[in-house]
This record gives sequence, C-alpha cells and structure tokens, in this order.
Amino acid sequence: MLTFMDPLIIARVQFAATTIFHYFYVPVSIGMAFTIAIMQTLYVIKGKNIYKKMTKFFGALLLINFAVGVVTGIFQEFQFGMNWSSYSRFVGDVFGPSLAIEGLLAFFMESTFLGIWVFGWNRLGKKLHLASVWLVSFGSVLSAFWILTANSFMQNPVGFEFVDGRAQMNDFLAILTNPHFWAQFPHVLLTSLATGAFVIAGISAWKIARKHDVDMFKKSLRISIIIGAFAGFAIMFTGHWQAQYLVQTQPMKMAAAEAQWEESGDPAPFTVFAKINEAEQTNEFEIQIPFLLSFLSFNQFEGSVEGMNDLQEEYEAKYGPGDYIPNVTLLFWVFRIMTGIGGVMFLLGLYGLYASKGERIERQKWYLKIMPFAIILPFIANTSGWILTEMGRQPWVVFGLMKTEDGISPSVTPNEMLFSLISFTTIYAILGIITIYLFVKHVKKKNHDDLETDIAKDPFDEEGGKEVVS
Repeated sequence: MLTFMDPLIIARVQFAATTIFHYFYVPVSIGMAFTIAIMQTLYVIKGKNIYKKMTKFFGALLLINFAVGVVTGIFQEFQFGMNWSSYSRFVGDVFGPSLAIEGLLAFFMESTFLGIWVFGWNRLGKKLHLASVWLVSFGSVLSAFWILTANSFMQNPVGFEFVDGRAQMNDFLAILTNPHFWAQFPHVLLTSLATGAFVIAGISAWKIARKHDVDMFKKSLRISIIIGAFAGFAIMFTGHWQAQYLVQTQPMKMAAAEAQWEESGDPAPFTVFAKINEAEQTNEFEIQIPFLLSFLSFNQFEGSVEGMNDLQEEYEAKYGPGDYIPNVTLLFWVFRIMTGIGGVMFLLGLYGLYASKGERIERQKWYLKIMPFAIILPFIANTSGWILTEMGRQPWVVFGLMKTEDGISPSVTPNEMLFSLISFTTIYAILGIITIYLFVKHVKKKNHDDLETDIAKDPFDEEGGKEVVS
C-alpha cells in the first residue's frame, strides 16, 4: 500500500508541483510576446506613440514573467537527476537532441533578442527593433515546439530502438513528425495565445474601470480581446481534434475522462455529470446527452466507445499483469473543468469583440469588473489540461515502455526526496509571491509619465528624428 512517505508518491508530487508552477509562466510568455509584437507593429505602421507606450507598459510585465519563468524552469530540470535518474537514463538518448536544441537555439534566441529589444529602443531603427520582438515571440514558440517533441515521445514513443535496455533515437524525423505532437502542439500554442491575451485584457479592463490612461488601455483591451476571441474559437477545434486522436491511440485516457467503465453502446451518450464509485467500478448516478460522445469521437452520430474494463483486459494481455486504469474521478472532472472554462473564455472573448469597439467599453461596467477575475481562467484550464495529459497516461511514464514506478531514482531515500520537495515548494512559493508583487506594483501605477519621457527621447518617434540604424 502506497503512503505519502513512499518515494514514488513524493517524486510524483514534486514533479507535479514544479511542472504546474513552471507552466504558469510559459503560456504567458508565449501569449504576451505575440500580443506585444502586434502592439509594436501597430506603432511602426501607424506612427502613434500611444502604441509604443502600451508596448512598453506590457513589455515590463513580460520581462518579469520571463525572468521568473527561467528560474522555475532551471529548478524543474534538477529533479530529473535527483528523483528520476532511471527515467533520465532510459530516455536521455532520445530527449537529448530536442532539449539541446531548445536550450542552445530556442531559449538563447528568445533571451538574446529580448535583451536587444529591451536595450535597443533608442539604438536601433524602427523596423530592426520591431524584428527583435517578433524574434522573441518566435523563440518562445520554438522553445515550446522542442519541449513538446520530448513530451510527445512519452505519450507515443516513435523513432527509437532498444540498445542495452535503453531507448536510443534512430530516426529524428520520426520524432518531429510524431502524430501525437502535431495533435498537441497547435492546441498548446492556441491556449498560450489565449492566456497572454486574457492577462492583458484583464489588466486593461482594470485600468479602464479606474480611469487610468483610458485611451491607451481601451486600445490594448481591443487588441488582446481580438486575439483571445480568435484563439478561444480555434481552441475548440484543436481540442476536438486532439481528443479524437486520443480515442484511437490512448483509449484508456479518454475512457477515464468519460468515466466509461463498460463499452458505451451505439450510439454513445456524453456524460455531463456522474457520481463515480471507483471501488465498485461503476457510476452510481449519471446525467447524459444522447449521441454526443459518438459525434465527439467519430464526427458522426453512431459508433461505440470502449470501456475501461475491456481495455484493462487488453492491456494485461499485451503488457502483463497490473492496474492500467488511472484516477477516474480526477480525470473526469479536470476534463470538464478544462472544456467548461474554455467555453466561458470564448464567450467572454466574443462579447469583448462587441464591447471593446468604439466608445462603448466604458459603459460595460459588469464586463470591466469580470475581466480582471477572468485572468485566472486560462491558468485553471491549462493546469487541468496537463493533469489530464500526464495523469491519464498512468501507470506509464513512457507509454508502453516504462512504468512510472520504474523511473524513480533507486538510491534516493524518502527523507531526501521530502527535503527537496519542501525546499522546491518553498522556493516556488517565494517566486510566486515576488511575481504577484511586481505585477501588482506595476499595474497599480496611476502615472505613466516615465514612459512619456522615454518616448520624448525616441529618435524615431512620430514627431521627427531619424532612425539610428535602418
């Protein structure tokens, strides 16, 4: 029987805590960098200083997020050698190229051009300086690209062979064309755009409600909510596509997300609510929508979905004795939290397209009050999605190849793992407090004269001056 002092439990709790916390920062960087690049593009095209002012205002928040995100990512990497050495040895030859390219190309590209962007306002020409922020945005996307190629191998191992009991890459192209990656990457990219957009929209709404530089924040709200609404609409399609892919490749994960113990029957209903009894492997109460699960799974109102009990027998026959059913209650509800919040975000974005046009936004008092609180929505949805992704794969750390219990470090004691868990959690809590403090301090500033002063010194502003570098 597993207890909290079991090394496996401690290692998994620490991995979950560090990964979830680090992923608070990643989508914000991707989404904010893209939105800020749009703002600066409008400045270059229109030549209006108000766009430069908003670019600098939100750029300061991007820098805070990027700096803390880098630290959380470094700490996250430590645990692979500390708690997951067996896993690291098993996949190291496969993950090596992806992680090396991410670190040496994508991350350095992002950080280098971020530095050029920060210090190049009065030193580079308009277009060259604009190119630097777009390269920051591209670098953040590229970083996610390479990390997800590694994660997709854990979900769907391809392009490898066994050498001395370890996975060794023999086809790099197969890693890059992994079907799971191409089902996952567009969805992650769009959720990141939505996250950054909602952070900016929520802050803009708060500033408008308090009459802080209203003209500027009306424009930033409009820009961000357009991006948020588009991303929210597209997310529904990429999520649907990803779920259909998982029905075919990881049916146990999707059956657990639907609390489907037995084969569904044809057509399959979608369960909106269920009282799940995992001990008896049954649902004591259900509210269902007829036909809907068949449509979501197969794009037609017919077709049955395999149940977990049948899949358990199939997995035992294929992989040997064991419990292959994940935490059903957790997966069932995080799936509904994720999709429910996605729907709410789309509706808020859609209404925002109407509310933010022209002068009407100042009359939308309820919307301005809701949007600052809506900042938290994408973070909850992102976390729910990753819980579904990682917990739904259990008991595998690499699907079909290595079980999670076989991936932990054999020589690390429970007390050592507990010490690192407490240490990392404390550090992350401090970093979280610092991030919130710096964000709030910057957002609450009523006077933005420092930005105005800096703009006045700009050698290529709309009032004149020549570009330093063309």
